Amino acid sequence: MHQNYQLTVEEVLARPSFQHAYIAAGKMGLGRLVRWVHIIEVIQFEQLLQGGEMILTTGAAFKNDTKSFMTYLEQLIHRNVTCLCIEMGHYISSVPQEWMDAAEAHDFPLIIFPEAVRFIDITQDIHAHIINQHHKALQDLEKISREFHRMTLSSQGVTHVLALLQSSTKGQVIYVPVDAQPKFNPPLGKRESANWLAFLASRSMESGNDGTGAGLYFEDIEGHSVIVQPVGAMGKTWAHILLVLDRKPQEYEYLILDSASLSIAQDLLRKRYMEERKLYSQTLWVDDLLHMRIQEVEQIKELIGAEFKRLNTLTYQVLLIEFEQEQEEGLAAEDDGIESAGLHLSLAARSIFEGQLFHPLITLKHNRLVVLAFDKAPKKPAKERLQHALESLQGMKDHAGIRFKIGIGQPNQSFLNAYRSYQEALQALSLAVTLQQKNVMFYDELGVFELLFHIADKGILASFVRSYLGPIIDHDSLKGSELLRTLKVYLDHDGSKQIAAQQLFIVRQSLYYRLDQIEELLGADYMLPEKRLALQVGIRAYQLLHPEKKM
Repeated sequence: MHQNYQLTVEEVLARPSFQHAYIAAGKMGLGRLVRWVHIIEVIQFEQLLQGGEMILTTGAAFKNDTKSFMTYLEQLIHRNVTCLCIEMGHYISSVPQEWMDAAEAHDFPLIIFPEAVRFIDITQDIHAHIINQHHKALQDLEKISREFHRMTLSSQGVTHVLALLQSSTKGQVIYVPVDAQPKFNPPLGKRESANWLAFLASRSMESGNDGTGAGLYFEDIEGHSVIVQPVGAMGKTWAHILLVLDRKPQEYEYLILDSASLSIAQDLLRKRYMEERKLYSQTLWVDDLLHMRIQEVEQIKELIGAEFKRLNTLTYQVLLIEFEQEQEEGLAAEDDGIESAGLHLSLAARSIFEGQLFHPLITLKHNRLVVLAFDKAPKKPAKERLQHALESLQGMKDHAGIRFKIGIGQPNQSFLNAYRSYQEALQALSLAVTLQQKNVMFYDELGVFELLFHIADKGILASFVRSYLGPIIDHDSLKGSELLRTLKVYLDHDGSKQIAAQQLFIVRQSLYYRLDQIEELLGADYMLPEKRLALQVGIRAYQLLHPEKKM
C-alpha cells in the first residue's frame, strides 16, 4: 500500500497513450517517480520546474541542433526532472547518438514517440491518475491514523502501533524508549540491533541532544534511507522511532510516521498522567511537613524510604507555583478543572525540573503547586538552572491558557528545615502578586521587603507610611492624580527626569509640574539621603499594605 500512489516512468510506459513509444536511453532510470507532466517548447525554462516532472516536447526549442539540445538537457538534469519525451515529426526526424549518450550518462530516461500524439490526452491521463492515487493515499492514511488512535486505547497500544507502521511502510521499525528496552519490528539479530542502537546514540551525541528532542531528520546509510522521529511532549523526548527503508522516503512515509509517533506520544502521556496522579497521592505528606505537622525524622524516613538518606543531604529550595486558568467571560473554573490543570502542570514541571538536574517532590494544594526541588548537580549554579526551568514552564502558558505567579525560597538542607524555605517562598509569592509586573520572585531578591515582612504589627507600617507619604496619598485620593507613582518612578531611577518621563509616558514639562507639586507637599528636602531613603521604604510599605494598587 505504501507505493500504490507513486507513479514510475516504467509504469507510465505501460499506459495506453504510450503503446507506440520506446525508451531510447536511460533505462536505469525507469524507477524514477513522475510527480507531474509539463510541456516545454522554449530553450530557457529552468525556473519553471520544481523537480519530478515528465517533460513532453516536439523539439521546437532545439530542433536538430545538438548544442541547443545539450543546453535543454542540462537544465532538465539540474532541476531533477524525471524524464524527457520527444515527439518525432515536424521538428525532429531522428535522435542523434550523441543525444542518447548524454542521457545515458545520467541514467536519464529519453522516451521517443515515433509518430504524432495528443499531448493533451497524455497530460489528462497521467494527471488524473496521480490525483486519484494521492486521494487514495490520503484515504488510506486517514484510515491508518484512526487505527493508530484506536490502538492507543488498548493495553498493548505501542506494540500494535509499531506493527501497523511496519506493515504500512514495509520498512524496518525500531522503537527506542529512554527508560525501557528497544523493540524491533520485524526482529533483528543481536549484531544488527546493536549497530542501529549505536547509530542512534552517535547521532544524539553529534546533535547535542539534551533530551528535549531535536526534531525529525533523515539520512542515507549504505543504501538504506533512515528517518529518525522523536516521540514526546511538553519539551521532553520519551522515545525515538527509526524507520529504515530500502528506497528514498516519500511524503506518505513521513506522514504515517508522524501519525504513529503522535499516537504513541498520547499513549505515553496518558500513562504518565496516571503515574503523576499516583505520585501526587504519595506526596500529600509534603504539605504536613511544610506546615510542621511532621517534626520527627523517623516519620519522614518511613514516608520516603530508601531515598531519605540521599535527599536529606542535598540542598533544596521550595517553590510555590500559583496558577490560574484563563476562563471565557461568564464561565467559572470548576474544582475538577483546576485539579486536572494542576496535575498536567505537575507532569510538565516534573519533566522540566528533571531536565535541569533537580529531583522534584511535588504536591498540589488548591491552585498552588508546591515543589521541593533537590539539587542533584551542586557544582552547577542552581539559580541559573531554576530560572531556565521556570522560563520553560512559563513558555507553556500561552498554549495552555494558564497564568503563573511563582515564589522561591532560599536554598536549605534537611527535611526538617522545609518549613523555613516554604515561608520564604510564601513571602516571595505574595510580593510577586503585589508588584504585579514581576511573575517570578526569589526570596533573595526581596530587598527591603524582607525586613518589612517581619514587622508583624501592620499598624506600625501604616503609621510610617502616613508620616512620610500622607500628603501625597491624600492629594491623589482627592484630585485623582498620580503623584505617588511619579515619586516612586523618579526615586527608583536615581532622580533622572529623562528616564522618569519615559517610564511614565509623559512629556518632560508634565513631569516638572508633578515634581513641583511633590516638593510643595513633602518639602524641598525630600531628595536628601535620609528622607529619600524613608520615602522609598514608605512606598514599599504602602505596596505591601495595598497590593491591589498598581504602582
